[in-house]
Amino acid sequence: MLTRLIPAAKRNEEAAPRLLAWYDRHRRRLPWRALAHETPDPYAVWLSEIMLQQTTVQAVKAYYERFLARWPKVGDLAAAPVEEVMKEWAGLGYYSRARNLHACAIAVATLHGGRFPDSEEGLRALPGVGPYTAAAIAAIAFGRRAVVVDGNVERVTTRLLAICEPMPKAKPLVRAAADAMTPHARAGDFAQASMDLGATICTPRKPACALCPLTELCEARARGEQELYPVKAPKAERPSRAGAIFYVRRTDGCVLVRTRAPRGLLGGMTEFPGTLWSADFDVAQARALAPLDADWRRLAGAVQHVFTHFALSLTVFRAEVGSDRAAPGDCRWVREDALDGEALPTVMRKAMGHAR
Repeated sequence: MLTRLIPAAKRNEEAAPRLLAWYDRHRRRLPWRALAHETPDPYAVWLSEIMLQQTTVQAVKAYYERFLARWPKVGDLAAAPVEEVMKEWAGLGYYSRARNLHACAIAVATLHGGRFPDSEEGLRALPGVGPYTAAAIAAIAFGRRAVVVDGNVERVTTRLLAICEPMPKAKPLVRAAADAMTPHARAGDFAQASMDLGATICTPRKPACALCPLTELCEARARGEQELYPVKAPKAERPSRAGAIFYVRRTDGCVLVRTRAPRGLLGGMTEFPGTLWSADFDVAQARALAPLDADWRRLAGAVQHVFTHFALSLTVFRAEVGSDRAAPGDCRWVREDALDGEALPTVMRKAMGHAR
């Protein structure tokens, strides 16, 4: 439902010039963003957009700089072992992005001569590049007119038009509104300006409307209801799962680990051996599922971690064994002081800290 106190034609005509003029004065300086006089590097744009999916700018900066220092060109990343890519990604979360990142680099290097396609259609054919990412790269790296809608843009747009439909049902309305405002010239700057506005001015709480270049065009501001948007559907309760991990250390300072299957949650990452994670986990039966026979000691407390679709509680068991103990099954021994170099996801780093 839209209530139009401000004519749509006025908003669509004036939004881009106002926003671009503001952006020219206040654009954020980000490691992957080209300066006003520079030509954007498609590799830098792609790398940053993949990393920024569901992740904050602050969290991404250090990872981006390490990746770019180690693999300055897409061909360098394509030639790297996927295990090394996963290690560098460890801690950033959503690990399928890292696998797709490597697969995409290989595709660009081998199928496109090291050059990214310059159209949304061509970009969407690459591994791990969806509609949003393709639009962002096409607009920012190649100057194509593309409609780029992320969380910041959704917030700005729902407030501009006072879109009362709850998210995510409102997404088609948001996209149509963003499309109507996106200019043919400087589409990439317009996209980045919209993101910057949402990140710095049109924030979720206490937006700085007095500093906003679009305040005169904003329906929600005219009503004094800016903090009510975007309207969100009630959240479903996040289910819980539980499990156990087994932290076993040999007397020579090695710890038992294994690599998860390449597909699925945390695919390809390093973990400590453990049980399945389930809603009906019975900790009393956990020792029977240990990877090897040992004097397992259950540690007090539990490791808590929240994934997108469920909350996890892990009980940690610890044991010591002799230096001659062989690694069972698909496990391997690594030196405890080398664990930081393994591709351990955040949940396993929490478990490691608990075990130590």
